[in-house]
Amino acid sequence: MCGVSGEIRFDGARPDVAAVERMTDRLAARGPDGRGIWSQGAVALGHRRLKIIDLSESGAQPMTDADAGLTGVFNGCVYNYRELRRELRALGHRFFSSSDTEVVLKAYRQWGTECVDHFAGMFVFAIVEHASGRVVLGRDRLGIKPLYLAPGPGRLRFASSLPALLAGGGVDSSLDPVALHQYLSWHATVAAPRTVLNGVRKLPPATVRVIEPDGSHTDRRYWQPSYTRRPEHAGMGAGEWRDAVLERLRTAVRRRMVADVPVGVLLSGGLDSSLIVALLAEEGQRDLATFSVGFESEGGEQGDEFAYSDLVAERFGTDHHQLLVPSDRVSTALDGAVAAMSEPMVSHDVVAFHLLSELVSKEVSVVQSGQGADEVFAGYHWYPDLADAARADEPERYAEVYFDRSHAELAGVLRPEMLPDRDVSAAFVREHMAEPGAQSALDAALRLDTHVMLVDDPVKRVDNMTMDWGLEARVPFLDHELVELAAACPPELKLAQGGKGVLKDAGRAVLPREVVDRPKGYFPVPAIRHMAGPVLDRVREALSAPEARARGVFRDEYVARLLAAPDDHRTRRGANALWQVALLEIWLQTHGIG
Repeated sequence: MCGVSGEIRFDGARPDVAAVERMTDRLAARGPDGRGIWSQGAVALGHRRLKIIDLSESGAQPMTDADAGLTGVFNGCVYNYRELRRELRALGHRFFSSSDTEVVLKAYRQWGTECVDHFAGMFVFAIVEHASGRVVLGRDRLGIKPLYLAPGPGRLRFASSLPALLAGGGVDSSLDPVALHQYLSWHATVAAPRTVLNGVRKLPPATVRVIEPDGSHTDRRYWQPSYTRRPEHAGMGAGEWRDAVLERLRTAVRRRMVADVPVGVLLSGGLDSSLIVALLAEEGQRDLATFSVGFESEGGEQGDEFAYSDLVAERFGTDHHQLLVPSDRVSTALDGAVAAMSEPMVSHDVVAFHLLSELVSKEVSVVQSGQGADEVFAGYHWYPDLADAARADEPERYAEVYFDRSHAELAGVLRPEMLPDRDVSAAFVREHMAEPGAQSALDAALRLDTHVMLVDDPVKRVDNMTMDWGLEARVPFLDHELVELAAACPPELKLAQGGKGVLKDAGRAVLPREVVDRPKGYFPVPAIRHMAGPVLDRVREALSAPEARARGVFRDEYVARLLAAPDDHRTRRGANALWQVALLEIWLQTHGIG
């Protein structure tokens, strides 16, 4: 797990190595164990290394395969790298390291851009062909690893985080009104390729981009489940689906134990993370390190779920670590979490993940996390409403149950110059749901949530917060083969038992029933949800700052109304409206965006 950066010139000039060095240094937290810079011709690459596989210097990056004429940087983990290494050896390739990075280079030499079809894992890579000057960028199927792009005059820069691109300089930091519309509609999600800044874009998930020396490029989207019932699953009953899901999850968890360092688990006590612990115990893991975080109660709201995580830890004999965060620590930790954000994120558990990652990173360098199960297996409370819609009516129903605000409501939130003249967020949903595949209304909703909303909200959240402490988070519920299986699973099996029915059936085979059949929990951070003392002070400070007034994104009367009653204004989905507005401004100020 690492941070990558680079610059490609298209105008005959040499790359700005100093800018690449600044970007690379800004990524130091993602890779505290090593630093490397490489430059040749029109390309410069930078890398920060977190040692997980091949702890020797043979695994250092940027890595060059002189025989093949390739140099590359890589972030992530190819879990099947050992199998691929054996296959590539049989094809005549020789290896000088035991790293998965070298497997990526050899795989590109063997299969070209189709190498990604052979990888099981989470990854971003940039590979330079010395002879042609061509640069190839690739991102994993579910977008678990990020890659940000900043075009400029005669050049393209890229990095693992948006703040790293800002450190390089020369970025258009004006706000993108379409992205802002999405941010305020979708609980702070901004879909690839956009970000809230006009000058920064994201390489979409499951995409290989080939960039020619003249700056032209071609994209290949190499993976997308169909979300239809498949012939090979015809006739399968609920029990067979349960067994198939459990077996595929076993494989996903087993794959993510590949490392040359210990691997722990973020244990919330919910079904998803508890399943991971149970399956690792089945694999023979002993003294597995598990980690839970909770917060002081606030406004009558319970701030921890330790009763459940303790139950799982005791049942499977884990080496359990518990972190109880006092409310005053939330406000002091807020700015650090915002600084770690590549994009503004409003979910309350951002601060929780940042604090938990600080604790965990002192014990282990790799953890497994239960992120993604709710989107993949239909665990959220709004899915039954979506499933009741006719296929043609699904986009409108989705907006009703999922959007924070309507386009009409945004007219009272944003200043006129920041509001697009049409409902661009609803249009995106309609276009996505109109794509081929997705047999039912629920299939269309799960496809959108898994491949768009999940990528640019919870997945990005976990990556940013963990990597800010040099901690690698692996997400077995986003194993691409498990996602394919879940996409083919009949909707009624996923919706059963209040959501995630097929996964709950799998859970009962290995977990205490009180963990499986408990009410669904959410990661509570009461001090933010209820705008308590110091957090509210920070919000007022940000919104009254000269930068906020000069920026003029929100209508003054709207902000004044929120500040007059900080805890009274909620979005359709129940989020604190003031927090959503303030977080954007705090993020912009934290990252020096005027």
